[in-house]
Amino acid sequence: MDTLTTVAEVRARTEAARAAGATVGFVPTMGYLHEGHASLMAAARRDCDLVVASVFVNPLQFGVGEDLDAYPRDLARDTALCREAGVDLFFAPPVAEMYPEPVLTTVAVEGITERFEGATRPTHFAGVATVVTKLLAVVGPCRVHFGAKDWQQVCVVRRLVADLSLPVEVVACPTVREADGLARSSRNVYLGPEERAAAPVLHRALREGAALVAAGERRAGAVEARMAEVVGTEPLADLDYVAAVAADTLAPIDPLAGEVRLLLAARVGRPRLLDNLGVTVPA
Repeated sequence: MDTLTTVAEVRARTEAARAAGATVGFVPTMGYLHEGHASLMAAARRDCDLVVASVFVNPLQFGVGEDLDAYPRDLARDTALCREAGVDLFFAPPVAEMYPEPVLTTVAVEGITERFEGATRPTHFAGVATVVTKLLAVVGPCRVHFGAKDWQQVCVVRRLVADLSLPVEVVACPTVREADGLARSSRNVYLGPEERAAAPVLHRALREGAALVAAGERRAGAVEARMAEVVGTEPLADLDYVAAVAADTLAPIDPLAGEVRLLLAARVGRPRLLDNLGVTVPA
């Protein structure tokens, strides 16, 4: 594995690979990697000839009151995980490389970003969309792999790729979970023992919602109420939102039909945790 720190190096290597007939797989991350990230790299390794992974803690994603400096970092551990996962090019640019001047150009995806995480963190998705667009411009035509755990992010990236006609395929990889159902996340490091024991209530709530749909419930409000009820059984969980929405647009859908995504977010102690589950509603 080669570690690169400049845009020019990455662009030269990926362009040379494609010129030689190779396909490129890309896994962009914010670092502090775990098995969920490794699963994305494994998927890219299976699908593509050259695998690129990036670690960049993007300051544009942090709003007022969100501590950029406190975000967990461990570049040595990240490097080792990428090497073990079979990554060919590890891109770890400094902020000055990605943003050599104050950023005057940003990418905003309207509609999809206005609810859920966008309502809680109003500037977050503009930061995500901008850095992803920039990274895709650096790596070039590729298959870019994201985890389905951050489903709203997947929808945002899919829409920006479509709207901007980027030569990129967006691949959503399954959420990697602990044995008790908790979704793997860099934020889990902040969970104390009692909070860690409480956190799987999010996945239980999603499964209860999915079971209700499987039993024939088509009212979005009833499914959302059941998920909220399950989260409410855990005193340490402070629910932010639950939703049953159209999977591709995150728009309200009632009665439920087609591909539906169950979403929720809750604060369990200090960390705010996200999870989701896809449901196909029979015709």
